[in-house]
Amino acid sequence: MPALSYRRVGHKGADHIAPGNTLASFDAALAAGVDMVEFDVLRVSGGRLVLAHDLESARRPDVITLDEGLDHLVTDAYAGMELDVDLKRAGYEREVLDALRARELIGRTLVSTMEEESLPVVRALEPAVRLGWSVPKMKRNPLSHPVTRPFALLGAYELRRRIAGRVATRLRAGEIDAVMAHYAVVDRRLVRVVKEAGGELYVWTVDEPERIARMERFGVTGIISNDPRLFVSG
Repeated sequence: MPALSYRRVGHKGADHIAPGNTLASFDAALAAGVDMVEFDVLRVSGGRLVLAHDLESARRPDVITLDEGLDHLVTDAYAGMELDVDLKRAGYEREVLDALRARELIGRTLVSTMEEESLPVVRALEPAVRLGWSVPKMKRNPLSHPVTRPFALLGAYELRRRIAGRVATRLRAGEIDAVMAHYAVVDRRLVRVVKEAGGELYVWTVDEPERIARMERFGVTGIISNDPRLFVSG
């Protein structure tokens, strides 16, 4: 079978196989053969940094700390695997970077975030780490609900046009290295604009084989999925 042309990224590890942002989910992603594992970092009351997408999931009894997650991902089994560390809020960039440095993980990590104020902070604190801007900024996916989906699709064209210009400007200025884009705003033009600006384009969150194949045809850098078993060549 021919090799895949994109990087396979497990969302929260492998959220459709085992609960996301857990060691079991990371192990499931590893078993599925991903090239990169994505996980979320959030600060909770008391100052702890945990692997959680939001405050509700941070209250789960199986929630783990950033240190616990990184200690697992730095073991020999994960040697060579890339990490996408997604900062859910601003304000704890230094602590995350310090934790990555302590384990010599900077070179294989991409730090991503929707929080625009975090981008210059991460860049100044650690110029060597790859930096990704997640677009568009949203708390809930309007495409996931039948009521909001038609309106979201109507607005996607205008969003694509605006986003393409903004990400190109930031890439050319060296403010970011990668764009993490929702699949609804990804088209051939965005792929071309990002490539011409010297950046990488990762698409989230793609859980349908047909859409994965479409994104591959577009020529994106990487595809992020909750179920990395969908990443097959052929």
